[in-house]
Amino acid sequence: MKKKVLIAGAGLGGLATGLRLAKKGFDVEMVEKNSQAGGRLNQIKKDGFTFDTGPSFFSMSYEFEDFAKDCNIRLPFEYIELDPLYTVNFSGSPKTYFLYKDIDKLAEQFTDIEPNFKEKFERYMKKSGALFHDTVDLVIKNNFDSLAAYVITLMQVNPAHLPVLFKSFYAHVKAHFSSQEARQIISLVAFFLGRTPFDTMAIYSLLSYTEFKHDGYYNVKGGMYKIVEGLVHELQKENVNIRYNTEVVDFVEKDGKLDYFLDQNNQKLKADIYLVNADAAWFRGKIFNREKYSEKRLAKMSWTMGYLTFYIGLKCKLPQVNHHNYFLGNNFEEYAKNVMKHPDSLQKPYYYVNVLSKYNSDCAPDGCESLFFVCPVPNLYFKENWDDKEEITNSIISDFSKRIGKDIFPEIISKTIYTPIEWRDQFNLNYGSGLGLSHTMSQIGALRPANFDEKYSNVFYVGASTAPGAGLPMAIISSKLVTKRIEKYALKQK
Repeated sequence: MKKKVLIAGAGLGGLATGLRLAKKGFDVEMVEKNSQAGGRLNQIKKDGFTFDTGPSFFSMSYEFEDFAKDCNIRLPFEYIELDPLYTVNFSGSPKTYFLYKDIDKLAEQFTDIEPNFKEKFERYMKKSGALFHDTVDLVIKNNFDSLAAYVITLMQVNPAHLPVLFKSFYAHVKAHFSSQEARQIISLVAFFLGRTPFDTMAIYSLLSYTEFKHDGYYNVKGGMYKIVEGLVHELQKENVNIRYNTEVVDFVEKDGKLDYFLDQNNQKLKADIYLVNADAAWFRGKIFNREKYSEKRLAKMSWTMGYLTFYIGLKCKLPQVNHHNYFLGNNFEEYAKNVMKHPDSLQKPYYYVNVLSKYNSDCAPDGCESLFFVCPVPNLYFKENWDDKEEITNSIISDFSKRIGKDIFPEIISKTIYTPIEWRDQFNLNYGSGLGLSHTMSQIGALRPANFDEKYSNVFYVGASTAPGAGLPMAIISSKLVTKRIEKYALKQK
């Protein structure tokens, strides 16, 4: 008889694991708190516009291809390589930097400010590449059953990398480049982990290698939500049902195992095996009431920053704006060191703008533009009140208008704002932290909340706050790791 798996949460990790398990013969059912699948990888359709709400590009495309191979399907969405990866503009400067993968084209832009940029960049890439190849397969793509097993694995990593464990990302970049512009641009990728270059470990400079050398970045044709739609379609082919507007709020245990979940209507959600795609730390505390994950303990953990995101529909085109853009001020160190904890730093915003309609014309009406803004902000632990969201949003729109030489305020016909409050309430993100638990030394590998439950042998976890960490490729890897655990558990029950 087929083992039934109930998956709580239809984010990317839950969807990918659901398909893996269905293909392996498990009877899979999914429940989702919201009215549509995707988690943070979601979509807003409003006023004739379509907006991606969360990730706007992805890396490590081969992880998605391997996933499709594992499931014996064709990848159910089309992706396009980005080159340039994105652009960067500094406040008060007319120059826009294009982050090309071609090192000569990249280096040419730094001729006047960073002597011998190409040689410096190649040395930096060599180090980043070595970090990637010496750690990813060994540490990131492995399940660890114990802390001892994790330590033994770490001992296999080339000891030449030890120094990067004790310095920040920015300090590592600073040792390679002399100009502020080069340092700031190259360390931007640290923000993708939900912290700043000043409190992200230098080991994550391996991300620079994934950016420029190993695989690059990719857009999805039609918008990022096509990933979700494609996976949902594949799940439908396997007769996997997703029950929307269904939130797990309680549970009942029996004989040392989880017997069933209860939803908000007190309906039983019963299976043989349970997979949680909600935040692994939050769920253990809020639903399972674990002391280790109590409100007090969660507050002592290190969480990623919040995000102020807003989605703007314009009744005009912006040919002067590129697809993926970063707009930086002139106070990088001050801003980055303060943004996590000091709300007043928001008056000097650093932000990202994605013009989704640039190459996806169906995401906006004719002659219109669909824009997605992201600004890193303090999470709710440091800033609880967001009554000033309109003021902050307008200050960013005003700055953007000056940068591009066009006042877009009169052109706005659609506007939606998400503060960390919306991110918390819609996706159960502790403190509204955009990427869940941060990647500090004490919160990576086996020190991250495990993908298997410490009490119930039939409960497992997938997603950003469990192994291996945050990001779309990590969600796909996470699904592979937890699938192995569930298969192993199911074999023991026969």
